[in-house]
Amino acid sequence: MKLLFDENLSRKLVVRLAELYPASAHVAEADLLESPDREIWEFAKAGNFVIVSTDSDFYELATTIGPPPKVVWLRRWTHPTRDAERVLRREAVRITEFVADPELGVLVLDRD
Repeated sequence: MKLLFDENLSRKLVVRLAELYPASAHVAEADLLESPDREIWEFAKAGNFVIVSTDSDFYELATTIGPPPKVVWLRRWTHPTRDAERVLRREAVRITEFVADPELGVLVLDRD
């Protein structure tokens, strides 16, 4: 499973989570910084990525358009990178199950 981290999350997450989520990327690596959400959406769809964002816009796209791509939304997120890393590690099994379920388009995660 490949994650695509939105610009509102640290680029460091790609390296820090590489053993759990190999071949993941940050939008900066794809020259998508400051790109419209639909452009990021289409890139993720074409590349078979799961978008990880703190931005409710991707939640809205996922609930309106539906997958693919799937979206992991870190809701109400104003926490440091280490907390995002901790949550994505803690929820790795849940994220894997979410990605495998064709009926689901959004997984909402909170810090606690």
